[in-house]
Amino acid sequence: MKLITRAQLGWPASAAPTQTSTRGVKVHYEGTPVSTRLLADHDACLEEWRAIRASHLANKSEGYSDVAYNYAACPHGYLLEGRGLGKRTGANGNQPLNIAHYAIVGLVGSSGLTEPTDAMLSAIRDGIDLLREHGAGDEIKGHRDGYATACPGGPLYAWVQKGAPRPKTTSEEKGLDGMSDKAIYDAVWGQDRAPAPARSNSIKTNKTWRPISFLVEIFDLLAHVHDQVDALDKKVDALDKKVG
Repeated sequence: MKLITRAQLGWPASAAPTQTSTRGVKVHYEGTPVSTRLLADHDACLEEWRAIRASHLANKSEGYSDVAYNYAACPHGYLLEGRGLGKRTGANGNQPLNIAHYAIVGLVGSSGLTEPTDAMLSAIRDGIDLLREHGAGDEIKGHRDGYATACPGGPLYAWVQKGAPRPKTTSEEKGLDGMSDKAIYDAVWGQDRAPAPARSNSIKTNKTWRPISFLVEIFDLLAHVHDQVDALDKKVDALDKKVG
């Protein structure tokens, strides 16, 4: 399990109500557009998670004491602590529903990044197993089970209906960082992908580079070389005409 704690996120202890047992866990998604940039940049996942907490705390009508979820799961397989263990969720719709189940959100949305990676599904399973070790029952449900909502979206809900199985495919079979070929394609060619990193020795000296960012940079370099070759071809054609 790759856990990022509240302390690592710079957050104080959660002020959410204490609750040490539930019937199980409900799975959520964001329900809004989520950028495919998250696939290429884990720092963007942390930014997203911090933004979710900030938006919840700013929602005075709901009166959230903290981010609504117990945990989040990102495309890179990290489990991000929210309210954490032994805390009642604020995500399931009303007090009885919140008492019945803890809540884990996958960082996917209604458009953009909609398909959970295998690494994300594994992280959600990590969260479910962790909560089960600390009072959660065996139920695994979607947010829509018991509340009128589209959450957790089609792909995640289909996985929940199968019993939320832990993916068995290896990273090599699924591509870089455990991502599917489609996820890699979206990360590299998606309309809202992150810009390629600077070329200045970043491949050799940046200790935090990630495979997808590296791949994006390689494509950027190839495109640059192609442009240079094309320009040289035009110059050669012009010289041929002059010589002729």
